[in-house]
Amino acid sequence: MRIAFVFPGQGSQQLGMLAALAAEFPVVTATYAEASAVLGEDLWTLTQQGPEERLNQTAHTQPVLLAAGVAVYRAWRAAGGAAPTLLAGHSLGEYTALVVAGAIDFADALRLTRLRGELMQAAVPAGEGAMAAVLNAELSVVEDVCAEASALAPVQAANLNSPGQIVISGAAAGVARATELFKARGVKRVLPLPVSVPSHSSLMRGAAEQLGSALAAVAIRAPDLPVIHNVDACAHADPQAIRRVLVEQLHQPVRWIDCVRALAAAGADTLIEGGPGKVLTGLIKRIDPALGCHAIGEPAGLRDALTAISGVTA
Repeated sequence: MRIAFVFPGQGSQQLGMLAALAAEFPVVTATYAEASAVLGEDLWTLTQQGPEERLNQTAHTQPVLLAAGVAVYRAWRAAGGAAPTLLAGHSLGEYTALVVAGAIDFADALRLTRLRGELMQAAVPAGEGAMAAVLNAELSVVEDVCAEASALAPVQAANLNSPGQIVISGAAAGVARATELFKARGVKRVLPLPVSVPSHSSLMRGAAEQLGSALAAVAIRAPDLPVIHNVDACAHADPQAIRRVLVEQLHQPVRWIDCVRALAAAGADTLIEGGPGKVLTGLIKRIDPALGCHAIGEPAGLRDALTAISGVTA
């Protein structure tokens, strides 16, 4: 059995997340205390008590979820869970994977993800960006519609999440026009997402350039474990290549389907979702039903995974 850990991105956060896990594994709150000391803000209280509006602001969401992924991974290892052989993360989760791989220090990643959120929020005025989930449409159709809608305002495929789920992102006017065009083509389900930052679109190029300047000043090492990256579904050992793909990731699509298939092609047969919720678990089951998949953000899920994978009880 070869295990890969995968880490979720924004959208997995919710008030009270990891509370049950923290009650059984002190390393969870210890990880948040470490993160809070770095950023000068009580992230655990924000996670547990809110206010929810602040938790959902991307400059706060990103470091909170980074800490969540690291905390869940540490809880897994503290419980006797087996070490993974491969790693990946969805969007923000790629930073969590790089921390677990030893490529970026936890403190540096916390500061980077806070800056990443600030740059993303500042890149597009509130109300001028949008994202929407397109269900049950072929990628070729999505790309054609986005190309046509972009004659009005830029919009593109941003998250290739699973067969039948593609997220588009861009200017609000472009997303609205694309939604009209999808309906004209018989695509019945196009769901607006409650975000104002058009992640993984060309509107993030300016933010990406500024993030690149910050990444240039951060120590990045060759990962101890292969990390499959979003932009090309490849692992990179060269620190400069890692910097490059992190910059590109901000304005290019998350190729999650390709990432999961790359993990399987590299020999992974069991994937563990290290973070709150089960978003990636659901996507993975649609991408490759043959893969074993466990979400361990709750104690019951962690215990089930330990039993299934390691034969350990906790």
